[in-house]
Formats: sequence, C-alpha cells, structure tokens
Amino acid sequence: MTTRGYIESNGYRLHYSVEGEGTPALVIGSAVYYPRTFSTNLRRKLKMAFIDHRGFAEGENSPDTSRYELPVLLDDMELMRQKLQLGKVVVIGHSGHAFLALEYAKKFPQHVSHVVLIAGAPQFSEAFSKEADRYFEDTVAPERKAELEKNLAQLGAEIAAAPEKRFITFCLRLGARSWYNPTYDATTLWAGVRVNMHIIDHMWGRIFRDIDITKGLESFDKPVFLALGLFDYLVPPHFTWNPYRARFKNLTFRLFEKSGHTPQLEEAELFDRELLKWLESNA
Repeated sequence: MTTRGYIESNGYRLHYSVEGEGTPALVIGSAVYYPRTFSTNLRRKLKMAFIDHRGFAEGENSPDTSRYELPVLLDDMELMRQKLQLGKVVVIGHSGHAFLALEYAKKFPQHVSHVVLIAGAPQFSEAFSKEADRYFEDTVAPERKAELEKNLAQLGAEIAAAPEKRFITFCLRLGARSWYNPTYDATTLWAGVRVNMHIIDHMWGRIFRDIDITKGLESFDKPVFLALGLFDYLVPPHFTWNPYRARFKNLTFRLFEKSGHTPQLEEAELFDRELLKWLESNA
C-alpha cells in the first residue's frame, strides 16, 4: 500500500510517499528519487515514509538562507513524522542526507529508535573532498577515468542549457565516481525530481561543509548502521571514518564490496539482509 501527498511548511509543499508495512522508517531527501533506490523486499518489513526536504519541495527558491538552515530542515522532518503519525522511527539518510538523519536523531532522540547512514561522510570539508579526489586518482582503473572524462566533457554545455538542474546534471555526469558499474545511467532515477538550487547550494556548500558530527555524540546512544560502498568515489573514502567510529556508543560498520554511492540499490539483496539483521539484533 502506498499513500502520497504533501504537507505545508512555511510556504513549502513537502511531498511524501509512505510505502510498505512494518517498523516505521523516515527516509529524508526526495520523495520522488529515494523510493526508486530501495527494494520491494524492504517494504515488506519497513513502513517507509519517503519525505522531501525544502531543496526538493514545491515552494519559493529563495536566496534567504534563514528559510532553510539546519534547524528548520530538522523541524520539517519532525513535522512530517507527526503529521504522518509514524511514532518512533528508524531514520534513514543517504549521502549528504546522512547528516540530516544523524542530526535529527540528536535533536529528537525520543522519536528515534535507530539511525541508518548510507554513503555518508564524516565531513564534506574541502580537505575531505581532496581526499576523495586523491583516492580516485590513486586507485581506479584507466577505463573508469576515461568514462569520467567523457562525461565531464558534456557538463559545461548541459549546465549552461539548464542551470536550474545543475545538481542533477552533476550527479549524472559523475556516474563513474558514483556507481560500481561506471557506465550506469541513473537518468530514470532522477526523472521528475524538482530541485531548488539556492537551497541545495546552501545545504551542500555551507551546512554539510561546516557541520561537526561529533557534537553531542558523548550523550548519543542510538544504534547506528553505517553502510558504505567500496567503489564510492563521490564522497571521501570509507577509511576517513576511522577516527570517528569510536566516538559512537553503538556503531555497526558495513562496507559493500560491489557498490559505489548507492549500496541499497547496487547490492539490494545483501543490503536488505544486513540492515534487517542489524535491526533485529538491536531491537
């Protein structure tokens, strides 16, 4: 069973898609993109509420950053949880949205049972971005580099033609850094996704860049599942988490060996098995 709709928040229509049955799970990001990346099987065990944040919502693409600072985005998540009557949730965040999932759990721990961080990084700082570049240059095969160069050659013209879609264009043209299969075409995953570039730029350029995930971890005791792809060259490499792992009271680390940036899709069967086993063991 699927229920779709939207919830108003300060002039933004935050769309949602609630799918499946079982333990409630709140998946932050795009209510259009993310349902396409999780398996049908997982929906048999989890009631998955895919929700927009303002970067993917209908509403003004305002340059006023006070309308989408981190506390506002977290309060929107809580509003959605309340309106959808989800009760206590497993909160799930992928890529940059892993920051939102973790910070939401810190702010509203009474409403969170578990935290799932997929293909996230401990930092999106300039230094960590350079680490991702270095890892790519040092480890990948020439064929993957050639595929990236071919795609990047088209980037400038495509952005010039549709600057309002440059976030999606970047994601598509960086496929050789994003997927285990460097030629994978993710176009259908992004079809119909709305992007508010002022908000996206602020989230990735400021909020995620400057966030300190260690803040508050000394009192944070929710179980955390960290799922990373061995072939993920889009974010800093998996080993950059090593200095942070001991800061969590209950962290389970899983590295998926045939995945890039989206292990829940690239190794869906294994991902589902590992996630559900972890949820059961941390019940």
